Amino acid sequence: MDAVFVFSLLPMAFIFWVVATGLLKKVDVYTAFVKGARQGLGTALKVLPYMVAMMLAIALFRQGGILSLLERAIRPLLQAFGAPEETGPLFLVTPLSGSASLAMLSDIYARVGPDSFAGQVASVMVGSGETIFYTVAIYFAAVGVERTRHTIPVALAASAVAYVVSVWVCGWLL
Repeated sequence: MDAVFVFSLLPMAFIFWVVATGLLKKVDVYTAFVKGARQGLGTALKVLPYMVAMMLAIALFRQGGILSLLERAIRPLLQAFGAPEETGPLFLVTPLSGSASLAMLSDIYARVGPDSFAGQVASVMVGSGETIFYTVAIYFAAVGVERTRHTIPVALAASAVAYVVSVWVCGWLL
């Protein structure tokens, strides 16, 4: 059998397994599904205002020129520990938007190549980064947490450490 064919059957096999397990345990599978879908819809409605606020904040950040100002501000810091200049915007955008960071990664590849030092550092950064603000807004909203306290500062510090380690590891290994 072709591997692609086998992997295309996995989702259907999983659904069959879930339904069969439910039936064996004498669970009304359809009612359980509808109840779960209703809860999921409620969660989506509860999270929607936070998602809209995050999307607006990201759009303002990108279109308002704040990104270029912050990029110029951190440039000396990047140079101090040997980070490629091309990765500065990626460092700033990754905590905000995964799709924007992937677009920037693609731009870095187009400008300097994926095998360049900047391309490799950018790849490791994207792989080890997290969309902090999006994650905090969505997951904390889903469970009803309103005060994030130290979550964002600690997550941003961890992101900065991951960035420094990305530069160090790529410099050491390559």
